[in-house]
Amino acid sequence: MCHPAWARALTAAHHLNELARLRRVRDRIDREYAQPLDVVALARGAGMPPGHLSRQFRLAYGQSPYAYVMARRSERDGSAALAAHLSQLGCNHD
Repeated sequence: MCHPAWARALTAAHHLNELARLRRVRDRIDREYAQPLDVVALARGAGMPPGHLSRQFRLAYGQSPYAYVMARRSERDGSAALAAHLSQLGCNHD
């Protein structure tokens, strides 16, 4: 039988590994937000089942992968619209 401290260490290591995979998914969304993304493809890239990815992503970041993608797209679109509006006004926003 495994020593209790080893079991806790293995559990902690598994949790850290999963957080790293979720971070890679989030980074991929941030890089590829303009591309078609779906949970199945994101999960495949992370080596996780889609349902598990969705649940863990929501626990880690407070929203589903889909909501995160939509928020990034909205932020980027809003920034682009603001920059276009400011350039029409002749403002330099640097």
